[in-house]
Amino acid sequence: MPDMLAKLYDLPDLDEALARMAASGIDVRPALVLEKPAVLAWVAALFPGWTAETDVSFSRLPVACHIAVKDRQLLGFACYDAACRNFFGPMGVAEAVRSQGVGRALLLSVLHAQRSQGYAYSVIGGVGPAEFYARTVGAVLIDGSDNGILAPLAAGRTLSNPGG
Repeated sequence: MPDMLAKLYDLPDLDEALARMAASGIDVRPALVLEKPAVLAWVAALFPGWTAETDVSFSRLPVACHIAVKDRQLLGFACYDAACRNFFGPMGVAEAVRSQGVGRALLLSVLHAQRSQGYAYSVIGGVGPAEFYARTVGAVLIDGSDNGILAPLAAGRTLSNPGG
């Protein structure tokens, strides 16, 4: 899967996306360190391949994981600076609330956070739904980025997990 590049100096308004979520009772915000065990358990259950990167995002200051919560239930998460500095991802949204703006709000929340930390661009690593990123933030594919930083994994040059 290729990487994409998003211009952080030309992002859609975050307040509008957050207000839309708030009208539905959804709070989109940076995760608190004390929420790490709950977030990691949720990610491990629904998106097990992204647990390690999500764990790393909690070691950043400020915490580089944003979450969407309704009635104390996690609906989605998005991270940055996990696999590499200046990278967006991973991001996951519970299937029951997809297509309701949660992913859009999480994406914008994280990209605005990256911009506030001085980044001009964000690399969206190993995208699945390229059209979502292109439509939402004008992201463009990066030529020659298939497998990107994950090339060693794709080539079988990473450690195996002896536990499974």
